[in-house]
Amino acid sequence: MSDLPASIAVYYHQRTKYDPQTIATKNKGLDWSKQPIPFKEYKIGKSYELITYSSKESPFTSHSSYWQRLSRLCGCSYGLTAKVPTIGSPIYLRATPSAGGLYPAEVYLISKGTSWLPAGLYSYQPQNHSLLHFWDNDVWDNLKKACLSHQALENSELAIVTTAIFYRSSWRYEDRAYRRICLDTGHLLGNIELACAMTNYRPHLIGGFIDNVLNKIFYFNSKEEGVTSVIALSDLTYNNKNLEDIGPTAVPSIIKTNYSEVSDGELLGYFHQATEIQESDINKVQKIVSQKSIVEDKYNFPFCLKVSTSTTPIVWGSDFSLLEKTIFKRRSTRAYTGEELTLDELKALLHFTYQSQDYVHQGFDSNPDYFDISLIETFIAVSGVEGLESGCYYYAPKAQELRQIRFKNFRKELHYLCLGQNLGRDAGAIIFHTTELKKAIEKYGDRVYRYLHLDAGHLGQKINLAAIHLQLGVSGIGGFFDDQVNEVLGIPEDEVVIYITTIGRPRYQSIN
Repeated sequence: MSDLPASIAVYYHQRTKYDPQTIATKNKGLDWSKQPIPFKEYKIGKSYELITYSSKESPFTSHSSYWQRLSRLCGCSYGLTAKVPTIGSPIYLRATPSAGGLYPAEVYLISKGTSWLPAGLYSYQPQNHSLLHFWDNDVWDNLKKACLSHQALENSELAIVTTAIFYRSSWRYEDRAYRRICLDTGHLLGNIELACAMTNYRPHLIGGFIDNVLNKIFYFNSKEEGVTSVIALSDLTYNNKNLEDIGPTAVPSIIKTNYSEVSDGELLGYFHQATEIQESDINKVQKIVSQKSIVEDKYNFPFCLKVSTSTTPIVWGSDFSLLEKTIFKRRSTRAYTGEELTLDELKALLHFTYQSQDYVHQGFDSNPDYFDISLIETFIAVSGVEGLESGCYYYAPKAQELRQIRFKNFRKELHYLCLGQNLGRDAGAIIFHTTELKKAIEKYGDRVYRYLHLDAGHLGQKINLAAIHLQLGVSGIGGFFDDQVNEVLGIPEDEVVIYITTIGRPRYQSIN
């Protein structure tokens, strides 16, 4: 166990745990008069309608191919997928799942200045599938400064910036909302990775940046909205060089062990600001940029049951047609039948999520960017998988095998720890992403809490899409009794649970 004093990330995690004894007192009910609007509007700016380039019949111009690619990239990343009528305002569904359908993430585009897209800042407007050019000054140099002169920006003319509007999630989930915000943004990063493969871009993920410099570029009120990631886009139509490993995706922040007692409702904003990289920290940060370590699979007990997960890749169709169709029909499942899954189905979704190297021949990136996926472990609670004994398994991605670590059917316990949601009881398999939080903090500082949840959401989105393609039901769960999960899985307290994804036979779909 690490001797590291409790840092702000450990404090935040402990403080936002759900506990059976206190969860009822924390549920204050929702003030529906203050329900947030999930779209951001601007009073001024020039609109570029991407909807014009969404079909094969789009008008031909000298730059139409660029606009067609950008339209597909934005639409498959965060576009609207359905409109659900309600008594009040209709609910608009998007290409990514979001806890409570609150969609805290915003997507912006920064152009260096091209022959077809003027320099400046653009907001992606999903409600009408357009780009709003709301600031026309050249900000690329400031972007590079904020990103510590990341080399990927030297090879790019476009960059995507994801942000979070904190109140959209905190309205419902209060201080624990920061976890869900990062998970939701991770879903978005998963879509961006795949949409870039569809459109001949190589996305370079950047998580190490000076927060206040980026906030100033966008004129954000940092208490209301903050940047969560930057993605430099290398255009592969004219740059076919191997542009991997051209800069770190994750950069450490300081470890903050001296912090104030914060009242309920203020912790989320306090924690986000505490994990920022400051200009005064640049020299310290640049000296301790971490390299991703090669970590062996864990839990390799000599006599445990081991089941190979090696399988043939999912086929996503020519020009990613089946993947695009899956993105637009993805929904979170709200009820399962309790029927069994097959082992082949479980193997297929694990394979697509973790074995990217086997999808190169279909046009996917063999080594997509994460912040540091070596920090995340995967466990699977099996309740109903044909051909697989019930129990808890560790998934070893390098060996491509499941290793059984507990022997029991946990349906009753899973129902309880998922806050009594029937999804936990009726799922055939539940995937848990965990991490040794204190060791992760030693490597990347308190900012690692962002990285971990963004990566877990990224993995979760690939699980989502594989499950929907296989005609399974899938739903992520960000609300659970934290400590009870460790008891069920039989893992140490230091291994904290980040995210839960349930898989089962769908009874009907949800609206997020």
